[in-house]
Amino acid sequence: MLVKINGSAVYGVDAIPITVEVNWMNSGKDPSIVGLPDNAVKESLQRVESTIKTNGYAMPRTKVVVNLAPADIKKSGTAFDLPIALGILAASEQISNTESLSQYVIMGELSLDGAIRPIKGALPIAIQARKQAFKGLIVPKVNAREAGMVNNLQVYGVQHIKEVINFFENGEKGLEPITINTRDEFFTSQYEFDIDFADVKGQENIKRALEIAAAGGHNAILIGPPGAGKTMLAKRLPTILPPLTLHEALETTKIHSVAGKLPENATLISRRPFRNPHHTISDVALVGGGTLPQPGEISLAHNGVLFLDELPEFKRTVLEVMRQPMEERKVTISRAKVAVDFPANFMLIASMNPCPCGFYNHPERKCTCPPGAVQKYLNKISGPLLDRIDLHVEVTPVPFSELSTFRKDESSAMIRERVINARAVQSERYKAFPGIYANAQMTSKMLREICAIDNVGQMLLKSAMEKLNLSARAYDRILKVSRTIADLEGSEKIKPEHLAEAIQFRSLDRENWAG
Repeated sequence: MLVKINGSAVYGVDAIPITVEVNWMNSGKDPSIVGLPDNAVKESLQRVESTIKTNGYAMPRTKVVVNLAPADIKKSGTAFDLPIALGILAASEQISNTESLSQYVIMGELSLDGAIRPIKGALPIAIQARKQAFKGLIVPKVNAREAGMVNNLQVYGVQHIKEVINFFENGEKGLEPITINTRDEFFTSQYEFDIDFADVKGQENIKRALEIAAAGGHNAILIGPPGAGKTMLAKRLPTILPPLTLHEALETTKIHSVAGKLPENATLISRRPFRNPHHTISDVALVGGGTLPQPGEISLAHNGVLFLDELPEFKRTVLEVMRQPMEERKVTISRAKVAVDFPANFMLIASMNPCPCGFYNHPERKCTCPPGAVQKYLNKISGPLLDRIDLHVEVTPVPFSELSTFRKDESSAMIRERVINARAVQSERYKAFPGIYANAQMTSKMLREICAIDNVGQMLLKSAMEKLNLSARAYDRILKVSRTIADLEGSEKIKPEHLAEAIQFRSLDRENWAG
C-alpha cells in the first residue's frame, strides 16, 4: 500500500514542502530511503524500527521504500523520523485513517522508545504549512509555542508517537491545538532589561556617542585602556535601541529557529539580539556556511547588535569577510546545488585597546610599547573595514570622584525615547527609498541632498580636515553622523555645532593619532 505524509525541509530561513512517500511491497526485504537523504535521515530507519517495535506494532518484514520528494533536493536532519514512522504504519495498515494524515504537516525526531524530540526551524515550517492551507501542523511539544505564533493554523504539540497515532485513530480527537496571545506576550516583554544606563557612573561622552549610534544605525568602535568600561557600555546599547516591530521580530525569530538557538517553549523574540562572539571564531561561524548552510553570528545579530570585543585580536580573514554583508545587509552562501540568503542587517559595535599594552594616550599611566608597535597594532584592522565604522569613540577611565557619587544618571528609557523620535524623523525622510531606514544607510548621491551644509559649516569642515589631518574617507562619515545629531535635536538643517560634535568622533582617521 502506498501512503503519502506531508513534511517540510528548511533551506536558508524558509521552508519548502517535502512529501514522504512510503510503499510497502509484498516481495523483497530491507527497508530503504531514497530522495537524496543525508546520513542522519538514513539512520532514521533504525530509530523508526525501534519505536514501532517498542510500542507494540509490527515492522513490515518485506521491502519498504521511503521516498522524500522532490528527489533532487538534499534532505538533512532528524525531523523526518515521525512522518516516516507514521507512513510505515499507515502503509502496513496499522493506522487506518490515512485520509486525515494527508491534511497535516507532521515533523519530529524520535527516540528509540517513541518519545518525540525537538526540531530546528519549526517557525518557517509553520509559515509554509499555512501558505499551503493545511488543516494543521503536528510538531514536538517543545516547538509548539514557536510554531503557534502563526495565525490561521492549528498547531498540535506532542510528546510521544502514541499521541499522534491515537489522534488519527480516534477521528482527530484527543489533542488540543495550542493557543497563545503572541501580541500581548511580545509587547509586554519588549522593555524587560536586566541592565540600564542609569547604572553607569560618568562616561557621559560615551553614552552620548552610543545614543547617536542608536539613533542613526551607525557602526561604532570604542577605544580605551583595560577596565575603562568598553564592554559594559556596549552591552547596554540594546536597551536604548527602538523596539522591534512585529515584522522584524518574526524575521529574527526565524533565523534563530533555523539555527536551533531558540530556548524551549519560546515564542517571538521580543528584544533586539546582542551577539558577542569570541575572537577565536572562524569565518564560517561568523558569516555562516557549512555543508548544509547555516546562519552565522552576523545573521543571528540581524535587527540587533554584533559586538566584537578586542577587535584586533580577531583573525584578519574573519574581519574581511564581513565587509560585503555590512554593505548589502545579507549573506549569500553558494554551494554546488544550492544557494541560500541569510539576512544580516546589524549594527557593528567593536572595542579595542589603543595599543598592545593598553595604555597609549592614557591620562595617568605610561605606554610601554616599543616604537612602531602602536601603528602595527592598528594595522591589524584594514582600511576598508574601518571605513565602514562611523564613530570612533575614545573611552577614558572613570575618576574616583565620579565612581563614588550617589547622583542618579539618565536611564535607558529616557535615552531610548529620544532615539525613537530621531528614528521616526528618518523613517519619514526615507519612505521613498526602499531598504533605507536610517542615516547610516544613505548613499553618496543622497548625501549631497540630505546633508547639505551652509558656508560656515563648509569652512568648519575644511578647517578640521586640514588641522586634524583627517583622511578623505572621514568626510562622508562626518556628514552622516552630523545629520543624526541634528535629528536628535529636532533640527531640519545641519548646524556648525552638529558638525563640530561629529568631527570629534573620527579619532582613528587622524594621521597623527598613532604618533
